[in-house]
Amino acid sequence: MHYDAVVFDNDGVLVGRTSYDVLEDAIVDTFAQFDVTDPDPAHVEGMTIGATPESVAEVCREYGLDPGTFFAARDRTLSRAQQVEVRTGRKDLYDDIDELHDLGVPMGIVSSNQQATVDFVLDHFGVSDLFGSAYGREPTVESLRRRKPNSYYIDQAVSELDADADSVLFVGDNESDVRAAENAGVDSAFIRRPHRRDWELNVWPTWEIEGLSDLHDLCV
Repeated sequence: MHYDAVVFDNDGVLVGRTSYDVLEDAIVDTFAQFDVTDPDPAHVEGMTIGATPESVAEVCREYGLDPGTFFAARDRTLSRAQQVEVRTGRKDLYDDIDELHDLGVPMGIVSSNQQATVDFVLDHFGVSDLFGSAYGREPTVESLRRRKPNSYYIDQAVSELDADADSVLFVGDNESDVRAAENAGVDSAFIRRPHRRDWELNVWPTWEIEGLSDLHDLCV
């Protein structure tokens, strides 16, 4: 198979993932910004991972907060916490990122992380020029409906790369990535990073790869 463009998930594919404790602390900090100093641990967990527009609205009702204002603060605080992880070297690019320099096809990024986080990572490591498009979420509650497995951002990236969906490969490390690729009508590659070495998939990607070097066999 020859692919004319490749789109990547970011965290866990191009750059290391952020520790859950860091993300959880950022949510506690977010609540504190609204004078909520002892939030229910279940609410902290719910706002750390798997947040939905409905759960954000429910949590905000509990504390008398405006969902839009709270969520914007949440995303801003999460992004700043991750930027600290990048600056201190605890969140770094994977060693095989150099394999992309001579891949020879247009490339993009689609992340469920914040746009500000994606932009910072690319700028900090000086790899922005590798990618013709880079999409993260806007800091709005509605953006949660657009994240993977919704194909919204993949569709945007494919359009911006001016690529035919039949010749696009999406590389991810989560089952939601594979489902998003299916929803976008593009092929998928599940990358077996160390945190996914023994992961049992409940979806069927087009390919499974061990690292970014394997893409050379798929794009020639």
